[in-house]
Amino acid sequence: MSAKPASPIRASSLPFAALGKESEAVRLEVLRNYQILDTPPEQVFDDLAQLAGFICGTPISLVSLIDADRQWFKARVGWSESESTKREIAFCQHTILGEDVFEIEDTTKDPMFCDNPLVTASPSIRFYAGAPLITPEGVPLGTICALDTVPHRLTDAQRNALRIVAREVVSHLELRRARQQLEQEQRKLDGLLRMANDAAESLYMGSKAEIFIKQDNKLLRVETADIRYVEALGDYVNIYVAKERYTVYSTMKELEAKLPSRDFVRVHRKYIVRLDCIVAIEADSALIAGARNWHSDSGSNTLAIPIGNSYKPILMSRLNLV
Repeated sequence: MSAKPASPIRASSLPFAALGKESEAVRLEVLRNYQILDTPPEQVFDDLAQLAGFICGTPISLVSLIDADRQWFKARVGWSESESTKREIAFCQHTILGEDVFEIEDTTKDPMFCDNPLVTASPSIRFYAGAPLITPEGVPLGTICALDTVPHRLTDAQRNALRIVAREVVSHLELRRARQQLEQEQRKLDGLLRMANDAAESLYMGSKAEIFIKQDNKLLRVETADIRYVEALGDYVNIYVAKERYTVYSTMKELEAKLPSRDFVRVHRKYIVRLDCIVAIEADSALIAGARNWHSDSGSNTLAIPIGNSYKPILMSRLNLV
């Protein structure tokens, strides 16, 4: 008998029947949005393909997706030829033109398929039945099909069961896509959370109100609000508070990272000063209030700190100039 659909539906009356360039482009875009082409086998699709073979009583069953120039098999049962065939010889490309089961009882007696290489050569297909995989939006992606090397004829019950399995395949495609979208959204959310955590940590680091320094085998808490300026001294730095000086083994870069950036500014390769301690800028020096001059016995309550040329623009941008 010749190829025939299980129910008389005119292909030309279907939205994707003609598969013109515009609608075919839409169909291919929808197919690729599922991100399933060329993916490894998945048990659920293998199981549904096997179920289709049980229902139709055939040794071969496939979940087939119709790409631009090929028919690619997501699941293969009893098919050892290849993971894809050319679209031009695919039986399934005819199935997606309709909305119901497409059945060929004997390919050798059908003028449309009798010369097909899949019929005249291995695997010598004689029977084909396929149900289209139609998305909820009405777009055909491929088929679930059953094949045999001897002629066959499905019963009404078998055809109905094949329709049900086709809907199950589509349901799992939808679930698979939804899971992928959730995973993508989760990755985006994780990225945003990492950025937020980094920002929060940066903010926290920038607003710390104290540091601990090692002095004579003990740790001392120093309020950053009490620090007037920091001076580099070889491999050490001097931390000057109102009435004390602490010498610690560190670099200026390390210490600068520990001080709240909103309160301190580096004015020289050898000096970091507290912004609110600057009372005046004179030529290339910053006058620091409340800083004991450890290098002089003058008793002055201000100290002139040199300003490096490369640091001056940064300092001036941090001051509220009028």
